[in-house]
This record gives sequence, C-alpha cells and structure tokens, in this order.
Amino acid sequence: MEQVRARGQARPPSVPASVSVPARVPGQARGEQPRPDRVPDQARGEHTHAEPARSPASSVPPAPSVPAAAPPPRPVRRHSVRGQVLEALRAALADGQLVPGEVYSAPALGARFGVSATPVREAMQRLAVEGAVEVVPNRGFRVSLRGPRELAQLAEVRALIEVPVVLRLARTVPPARWRTLRPLAEATATAAAVGDLAGYAESDRAFHGAILALCDNEQLVMVADDLHRRAQWPAANNPATRRADLLADAAEHAALLDALIAQDLTAVQSLVREHFTGAAG
Repeated sequence: MEQVRARGQARPPSVPASVSVPARVPGQARGEQPRPDRVPDQARGEHTHAEPARSPASSVPPAPSVPAAAPPPRPVRRHSVRGQVLEALRAALADGQLVPGEVYSAPALGARFGVSATPVREAMQRLAVEGAVEVVPNRGFRVSLRGPRELAQLAEVRALIEVPVVLRLARTVPPARWRTLRPLAEATATAAAVGDLAGYAESDRAFHGAILALCDNEQLVMVADDLHRRAQWPAANNPATRRADLLADAAEHAALLDALIAQDLTAVQSLVREHFTGAAG
C-alpha cells in the first residue's frame, strides 16, 4: 500500500524524456554507483580493438562469382540464316523465279541471296525432302517438274483428309468462331488481286490450316500442311494462268466461309469437294 506523504513533502521529479540515462558499466551490480576504478578503457584514453558485431547474414561466406553470360553460339545464328534462306527459296519457287526443270548451284544461289553456299545447300536439302527439288550430283539442285497427274494425286489425298474434317466441323463449330477466320480469307483475295504468288501461297496455307486446327489434331494439321505445300509448287511458269487460278481459288475461300457461317451443310459439302479440283487450292 502506498504510504501517505508528509504535508509539504515534494513529489520526486520525473526524468525528462530528453535526458538519457547512463548505461550500466559492465560488471556493475544493479543499483550500485559507478566507481572510478570501473571506468571503461576509453575513458582512460585507451583504445580498444574489439571487432564490430556481425549480423547473421555477414557470417555466410560470399557466393562464388558467376561468369558473364557468353554470346549465343554461332550454330544458332547459322540456323536462323538457313531458315531465312529456306523461306526465300520457297517464295522463289512459288512465284516462278526458280524455273521447273532448271538446275541451280548452291554457290550461285548464295551469291544471289548474299549468303554463303552452306545455308543454301542445307535449305535445298530440306526442299528435296519436301519434293520441291531433286539433288543433281556435282551440279546442284533441279527444280522438280510437276505434271497434271501428280497434282491430281496430291489433290485427291488432300480431299480424303480435309473434306471429312471440314464437314464434321461444319456441324459442331458455332458461326461466331467461323467469323474469326474472315481476315484470313480476305488475305488470300488481296494477294490474288495483285498477283502475289508467294504471298498467296502463304495466306492460302494459313486459311486451310486455321480451319483444320479447329479439329484439335496436331498430327492431322501437319500432314495436311505438308501435302498442301507440295501441291503449291508450280508445274509451269505461266503467271497469267496462275493469277486467274488464284482469283478463282480466293473466291471459293470466301464462299466456303459464308456457307460455314450460315451452317448450310449442303453448300459446304459441294464447295469443299470442288475446291480441291482447282490448281491453286
């Protein structure tokens, strides 16, 4: 119990917040007054060499230095050059710059594209696998000659794959999804109108590939795209006839898309079967 203070006795003043209370000298008992013989060494003018306190993180040894990232290896860049040359050669084949039956050497084509013969030779080997060119030992590569019979066979195989898929999709895909393919159909019409054979070949495959992709079968899409690419290599260098075929083929794209949006299964079946009889489609 708190004792009653005598009358007139003053309350001990509180310690102001601005005044710091001296720290207790090491070894000094609680409540004991500091003694002169216990003054810290620094007060006597002596210097101490105590190590500063370390944080827990400072006790962890430093991580080994990581060497700077090396630039990408040359084969990666070379592969990119080969890809660019491959696309350039495909465009040259599609628009008739590389004539069917003619033989072209890798050094000559490399000088034409401003690259060495090695990426051209590698790209030509890829085109030989696709059937666009034939290897001629010690000479170069001959652009394959495509006759009407071979083109008809390719069209028949494509029809066997694509027609059933498109008819099935016509029954299940909603019209709104078909409308999203309108820009692809318009791209084929634009390329056909200006006679851009290489541009048409690319947009044509993109349109057909987008339709088949709706079946969610990647293997089917890859096989169909390979057949489609083979069918696009020209049988003869005849730009006038080729341009007319492109215009007719692009018109069939638009008509097929209209029938799919309208869910007109009869029109879809007729259009998709007739589409593969054309030279461009």
